[in-house]
Amino acid sequence: MFIDKFYRKSNNGITISGQQASDFAKVVSNDFNPIHDADSKRFCVPGDLLFALVINHYGLRENMGFHFSGLLAADTPLIFPSDSTASYQIIDERGKSYLEGFHSGGSTQNSMSVDALVKAYVRFSGRNFPHILVPLMAENNVMINPQRPLIIYQSMSLQLDSLDFENPSLQISKTSLNVDGKRGDCELHFTFHDDNRIIGGGVKKLILSGLRPYQQEAIDGMVAEYLDRQSSHS
Repeated sequence: MFIDKFYRKSNNGITISGQQASDFAKVVSNDFNPIHDADSKRFCVPGDLLFALVINHYGLRENMGFHFSGLLAADTPLIFPSDSTASYQIIDERGKSYLEGFHSGGSTQNSMSVDALVKAYVRFSGRNFPHILVPLMAENNVMINPQRPLIIYQSMSLQLDSLDFENPSLQISKTSLNVDGKRGDCELHFTFHDDNRIIGGGVKKLILSGLRPYQQEAIDGMVAEYLDRQSSHS
């Protein structure tokens, strides 16, 4: 499976190097958030990579949910429970939790189907900024701090009506941003498609911190810097 080159197995569990995490963010997700740069002082492993590892380990299920409970540093050995129960936690050797998950319904470990759906989701996720979040912030007249942008991936859930698909893609169906002072709770609802057929849906929840009044010039600068990082990598 394509995910195999983005982690290492050892006797202590599964580890992800800073470079593996950074490569996944940029090459697979097209995500150029600076906190996923291997040399960043604020580095953390992308939540989308943890999502992909869980699917790789347990298979794709009809109903799945993921709550991210901690920021994962590079080279942290992760323990995946071998018993695929209805709920589970991905923890390190000290018992610190990084992801809490649940799953139910039918399952598949067909590598082509799993790879296709994971890639479709993380590429959608990588487009959240600026394509979806900037218009949503403008609509609510708020913005994140350009000097220290902080968007926390809180959770994601998905439901699939069919595990029989060939060409999955995602489309945004509804967005919302509930602002409370300097915090914003954001929901991105999406549908899964297999060519012209809808096969399921889900919702991704984000926390936007350090909110302040919207300023177009500051947003334009932040977006330009982000797109320049994408262009330089390409």
